[in-house]
Amino acid sequence: MTQGAVPFVVLAAALLHAVWNALVHGVRDRIAGIAQMNLVFVAFGVLLALFVPPPGADALPYLLASAALQTGYQLLLARAYGLGDFGQLYPIARGTSPAVVALLSATVLHRPLPAGQLAAVAVISLGLTGLALVGGLPGREQLPAIGAALGNGVLIAGYTVVDAGGVRAADSAAGYIAWMFVLQGLAVLAAVAAVRRRTLLPALRANPVVGLGGGLMSLTAYGLVVWAQTVGDLPAIAALRETSIVIAALIGTLVLRERLGTLRLAASATVLAGIALLELAH
Repeated sequence: MTQGAVPFVVLAAALLHAVWNALVHGVRDRIAGIAQMNLVFVAFGVLLALFVPPPGADALPYLLASAALQTGYQLLLARAYGLGDFGQLYPIARGTSPAVVALLSATVLHRPLPAGQLAAVAVISLGLTGLALVGGLPGREQLPAIGAALGNGVLIAGYTVVDAGGVRAADSAAGYIAWMFVLQGLAVLAAVAAVRRRTLLPALRANPVVGLGGGLMSLTAYGLVVWAQTVGDLPAIAALRETSIVIAALIGTLVLRERLGTLRLAASATVLAGIALLELAH
């Protein structure tokens, strides 16, 4: 593939990411679906680790931190999707992450944000507020879903920052990726086994197509973005990747038949515009 294919490859990755999340939202046993996906991650990680150098000892703290954050993220994702509409919760989770990363950079790393990035964070915040307020002020019954989605965004930001540091600390980027998938997969499976115990194996055997298919979609989306980053412009790719936010809003409206699709789409597009501004202002 050539550089001209990059936008189409990234859009395909965004579509796959939104679709596997919609699959997780749609299955009755979301925890089992998450566990099935992580079986795919472990298998892929082990296979890749056979052909690439190990990441090195300096990367181990990052790998452990990433596995912990990924475990929390995936379990909270299953919880969030059991509480509310996909077309609202997915954009909130994905849109929160870039803003949190930018704010952490300014407050924790003491790197003041330029005016353009501050404006972008404000646009993202406006869109997120719109998503939270679609249909009026959220009632008490809606707050747990919105809180879980926001928590997901914070965890996404956390493992994004950790993995960025881990790849730099590793002797082998491919080795880091391989062991990241192995450790996060095992951590998620262990957490699910601790919760489900004797019911886990029957749940894994039930309806495996969705979980395993979601795992393959997730890995494919990841691989497509990694390829695109090797030949394309990183800020543009990062911004284009988040079109999954609008795709998710469309899936929620057109496929899942969720209400208030037009307003959610507008708020999701606002979040996407803010993310694009944030990435291009780097």
